Amino acid sequence: MLKSKYILFFIFFSISVILSALATGCAKRGTVTGGGKDTIPPVIVSSSPKNFSTDFKGDFIKINFNEYIKIKDINKQLIISPPMKNAPVIVPMGNASKFITIKILDTLQSNTTYSFNFGQSITDNNEGNPYSQFKYVFSTGSYIDSLKLGGTIKDAYSKKPDHFVSVMLYDAVTYTDSTVYKKQPLYVTNTLDSLKAYVLENMKPGKYRLIALKDENNNYKFDPKDDKIGFLKQEITLPTDTLYQVELFKEKPVFKAYKPSQASADKLVMGYEGNPKNTKVTVRNGNQIIDSRLTRFPGKDSLNIWIPKLKADSLQISVTNDNYSKTFTSRIKEMKTRDTLAINTKQKGILHFRETFALTTTLPISKIDPSKIAITKKDSTKVDFTTEYKEMDQEITIDFKKEENQKYDIRLFPGALKDFYDKENDSLQFSISTKNLTDYGNFRLNLQNVNRFPIIVELLDSKENVLASAYSEKETVLNFESLEPNKYTLRIIYDDNKDREWTTGSFLEKRQAEEVVHFPVVLGVNANWDVDETFTLTK
Repeated sequence: MLKSKYILFFIFFSISVILSALATGCAKRGTVTGGGKDTIPPVIVSSSPKNFSTDFKGDFIKINFNEYIKIKDINKQLIISPPMKNAPVIVPMGNASKFITIKILDTLQSNTTYSFNFGQSITDNNEGNPYSQFKYVFSTGSYIDSLKLGGTIKDAYSKKPDHFVSVMLYDAVTYTDSTVYKKQPLYVTNTLDSLKAYVLENMKPGKYRLIALKDENNNYKFDPKDDKIGFLKQEITLPTDTLYQVELFKEKPVFKAYKPSQASADKLVMGYEGNPKNTKVTVRNGNQIIDSRLTRFPGKDSLNIWIPKLKADSLQISVTNDNYSKTFTSRIKEMKTRDTLAINTKQKGILHFRETFALTTTLPISKIDPSKIAITKKDSTKVDFTTEYKEMDQEITIDFKKEENQKYDIRLFPGALKDFYDKENDSLQFSISTKNLTDYGNFRLNLQNVNRFPIIVELLDSKENVLASAYSEKETVLNFESLEPNKYTLRIIYDDNKDREWTTGSFLEKRQAEEVVHFPVVLGVNANWDVDETFTLTK
């Protein structure tokens, strides 16, 4: 019996030791980490032909790496200078490999240095470590061109420049104003997604013209509808040590209208390009001029042409805007859909001291009767007011003196408003309140070294929306009162054409955009604070 117990104990002990060893072994295997994270980018071990080769005659390149790599965002990241009409075939595209091959599909120019800058597109397969700014260079001639040109780009209006801006050089001897629309440049580089500086490399001595594009189509040609452009008026002579800054702007297209189409029984919609500010429309039914109204279509580059109820197969729509003039014929058909009058407030609940109470209407308004509008305070005292109608925006402003911590009832009795179709409003009532002045902050700006007047001063939020502005023809001390607590940035515009707005540039007119200066510091305005700031503009 005792012997049996010893045997059972031995068996149990042996099994326990084995299980413990297995568990320990498994635990050890589970805690192996393989060391620190791999942060080393791929390494090139060879290339054929060798990088920086001369007398290049072939059309095939192979680059070998010490580990598996991937290529990503090649369409954005790869910069070939000079540009090629036909994009080369590059392998791998998405699959892991230890090499890159480049199949050139163009006929190469003689005695020319070519560079392939891969940007951040090459990464290792496992951790995604990039081989930053790898550049493969070769020459079809007997030497590698080695001159450089550098500088910075900026946006003519916004504080932050665009990413992926192409900076290009053209031969000054053959350059004309049409070149940027039709031909690719001799040399090109790109700021990619994190830089506002640029460097053009491997260039020949000579005279050049510099153009920068936010090239939306990636074709190295200027498309004014889509692209921003920047240019230097003067030629550049290489070699040079000068750094050149280029400002990009989006041109404002010349006004152009598109054929109006009927949207309802009351309305035609007309698309346009350019600035609709001075647009006028005349509607005719045969020789008869039809009373009409023109308003903006919210959120789109379109205008509403409001017409009365009539019977006609077609209408003639004559459109003018400064030097633009065109007449369209639009067919008219019976439609059951009609627009009805609705009135809404722009402000909800709170009316800030810098705001004016405003109503928007779904139909154009032909008459406002102030005797049928009443504003009362919370003690039922009546408040004097004035009204204004902005037809293009279909907006009615009702202006009155605002008191702090007050509640206002605004009533529009029947007949206060009459729309274009002689329909009157029903009884309407709106309530709006004001805060205490201590809920707001005040900002006093002292300007020094203003180069010229007039200027526009704008306070912006983080998205560069204009929250407050001032126009100065001589004043250098400006007060912005009752500002909502916020973080503000500051923009100064030199309004050289005195039209009270920023004016963009024109490439063909060789006119740069109006000068803009940004205050480098973010301004914090808190409730019940007075902020005093000095902005010294550089001469």
